[in-house]
Parts: sequence; structure tokens; C-alpha cells
Amino acid sequence: MTASLLKLEGVEKSFGPKKVLRGVDIDVAPGQSLVIIGGSGSGKSVMLKNALGLMSPDAGRIVFDGQDVTNAKGKTREAMRARIGMLFQAGALFDSLTVWENVAFRLINSEGMSRRQAKERAIETLKKVRLGADVGGLYPAEISGGMQKRVSLARSIISEPDLIFFDEPTTGLDPITADAINDLILEMVRGLGAAAVTITHDMASATKIADEIAMLLDGKIIWRGPAKDVYASGNEYVDQFVNGRAEGPIQPAI
Repeated sequence: MTASLLKLEGVEKSFGPKKVLRGVDIDVAPGQSLVIIGGSGSGKSVMLKNALGLMSPDAGRIVFDGQDVTNAKGKTREAMRARIGMLFQAGALFDSLTVWENVAFRLINSEGMSRRQAKERAIETLKKVRLGADVGGLYPAEISGGMQKRVSLARSIISEPDLIFFDEPTTGLDPITADAINDLILEMVRGLGAAAVTITHDMASATKIADEIAMLLDGKIIWRGPAKDVYASGNEYVDQFVNGRAEGPIQPAI
């Protein structure tokens, strides 16, 4: 069995009296695609920020490639982040930069690559997500939402990361475009042999791109298993969530 690339062990996080994470245990190995589902307020985004080192947990450990990085700073944290790609929920493209400059942002600003070389790499990477070189010179406002997602995906993979986080990758997209993004995610993750962690509410996306699915509820992982088993989990909370029923043990957040 392949060793885990990322592991969260007993991670807890509170904000004042509100306990958001209550002992999260999760791991993902190279070449594995893990999807985490859960309702609004379940702690998914906070878990992601702790895993990235944007927050520090109150308790527990975060281990990356065998190294405890729970409270890592400086070069140790930078070395970890250099091996991670991120696709943000809203794309998070810079409006003032062209498409190719967005894709090459890390290469230019973190790795010190020349603009000429970075542009060549960006154009090559855009081709991988089915976008032509002509798109590279446009600005984000000049392309569609689906194209923006593909640009964001290109940016997340340009440095060939070992671990990629996808935050709601299909939000706001029509079903056909969403399915195309799912295909690209699968293709990119498999091609890189990267570990992937995706947060999503989209069950069509989850079942397509995941090897395993885990559900986060009230700050804890309450179920994890193969994606093919998620609709027959035997867990009443998972069953209610994946079938989108208002009635059940989970109360609607309204």
C-alpha cells in the first residue's frame, strides 16, 4: 500500500466558543483522488485551510510526505506549498493579468522564471486543458465561466504538483461544462500521478472523479469509502445528504 502524502490526525479548530473541527482524521496517497462532501458549515473550508497551513490547528497533527508540518513556517512551509496546486472555488484569477500571466503566476513570481519561458510553459499547459494559444492574450473578463475554470485548472497544474486541492470545481457551471471539467480533472490528476483532495456539493462530480468519498459532519469524518458505495453507505447522514432530502437527521441550514 502506498504511503500517505498528506495526513490529518485528530485535527481540532475552534473560533471562540464555536468548535469547527472536532478531531478530523483523513489521509490521501499519491495517485489517489479523495472527495470530501458535507453541508455548509460542516468545516470543509477550515479543514482545507489547516491542511494548506493558512491556519494552525488547536490540536492534532498535519503530516506532509512523512514530515510533521503542523506549525511549520519559513522554508519548510514554502517547500511544502511549492509541491501543492490549488483550484479555488471562484477561480480567483487576477483581473489585471492576461490568461497566460495568470497561469504562469507561480513560475514568474515564486520560481523566478523569465517571462518568455513562463509564457511558453503557460501556453503548453493551456493546451492540456483544451484552450488555444489565442486565449492566452485575453483577460479573464473576456472569457466564459467554463473557460475561466479551465484557466484556473491550468494554473493549478503548471508546476506539476504532487498534491492538488480542488475547492468546488464545478460550482456555477452548466451540467455539460461541469462534466467536461470533471474529465479534465481526472485526466490531469492521472497524468501527474498526483494526490487530489476535492471539496464539493456536486454528487455527479464527486462520484465521477473520486476513488474514495468521505463525509464531514459537525467537524468530524463520519464515513469514508469507495465512491461506488456512497449511495449504499448504510449511514443515515450520508444517505440523506447524497440523495438531497430535507427530511432526516441533518437539519437544513436555514
